[in-house]
Amino acid sequence: MTENQITRSTRFSFPQWLRRQAEISRSFSYSQPAPARTPWDSAGKKALYPLAIGLVIYSVAVLGVNGSITDDFSTVYNALRRFLDGVPVYNETYYFVDPHYLYNPGATVLLSPIALGTHFAFQRLVFIIANAAAIIAALALLTRLFGYSIKSAVFPLVVALAFLTEAVRNTLIFSNINGILLLAFVAFLRLTLDNRRWWAGIIIGLAIVVKPVFLPVLFIPLVLLHWRTLCAALGIPIVANIVGWILVPGASEYLSRTAPYLKEVRDYANSSLRGMAVYFGAPTWVSAFFFVLFAGLVIAGLLFLLQWRSKEPLLWIISTASLLLLAGFFLSALGQMYYSMTLFPLLFTVLLSRSPMHTWTAWIGALLVLAPFDWTSSYWPVVGPWITTFQATFGWGLLIIAISVSAMAWRQADLNNDAALKPSTA
Repeated sequence: MTENQITRSTRFSFPQWLRRQAEISRSFSYSQPAPARTPWDSAGKKALYPLAIGLVIYSVAVLGVNGSITDDFSTVYNALRRFLDGVPVYNETYYFVDPHYLYNPGATVLLSPIALGTHFAFQRLVFIIANAAAIIAALALLTRLFGYSIKSAVFPLVVALAFLTEAVRNTLIFSNINGILLLAFVAFLRLTLDNRRWWAGIIIGLAIVVKPVFLPVLFIPLVLLHWRTLCAALGIPIVANIVGWILVPGASEYLSRTAPYLKEVRDYANSSLRGMAVYFGAPTWVSAFFFVLFAGLVIAGLLFLLQWRSKEPLLWIISTASLLLLAGFFLSALGQMYYSMTLFPLLFTVLLSRSPMHTWTAWIGALLVLAPFDWTSSYWPVVGPWITTFQATFGWGLLIIAISVSAMAWRQADLNNDAALKPSTA
């Protein structure tokens, strides 16, 4: 072969690349293993079900019902009542540190059934129970997705562990919608693996209407060329907001008042990298340096993970989705620790033969973003609250490092194996 022929054969061809991506998309599939049991199911369930049930009841009936000063449900309920009563919705004073109503007009219409009744305490309790049930349902889906029966001891174990986390506890205490969003996210992963593309797009589209933090996960259907998923996932928020713009009183104030506030990096209750920089008054160049560093690490991780699309689709979709969400939590204007509930699927990958969760770095990160630690102490009255607020920042950063570096290490290991298998030319 001549030098020109070698150059032509190795030159990048976009049509060939696109055909290759289409082949990968057509071959993308995941066969869920038959539900497995464990040798310790009988004894394990006797110990774990009372523990799981007790933690669920305590989390709902005591922690959730008692609530706290931070009350997301009241904020949402009052805003939705204003919508139903024909009163302008976006009329809050954003200089206060109270919880604010930040949902877009489309989400306002979608969530409006929450405020249809006038029995506030009862509706709040129903909402808390619905979120707890959604969390349990999401864990059941994940248990099956990873090959275990919900009749095995694995299911009560993961329920018990989940209801010990800060994310689940504060979701119920603050009475917000994150439990339902976790179920939607897990359903999207499952539907994508099953190639049920319209339904995957509808589910994630509804989640995006409520929480645009899920928008980056559309990278997954994009690289799979799942156009139906993308159309549904993008179309639903657009249509919902058009309807909301027509129906919600004072909808234009969302753009003039709320959107500018959302772009600000607040210096309280904000665990994002930029929030940490603002809180400590770090120089702009320091914040920019770490932003670019971690953004580059995320991009590298996403690219190195691509090789596992067809080889290990379950590992790929969950690692990729988790990395995208972590980038949003860590690099955006606002990151709050209870967002980490959406990382539950990542923890399940420890059951696979290959996983970022096979590293100590990942588990330190998971501990920091999920443990309900409060470091406040009379012995360190200043440092303690700092650690409590920003432990999630360090945890998200460690998880980004763990996923991206693991993907790079897997690629290097494959290259080394390929080199070892090549016959010697000596």
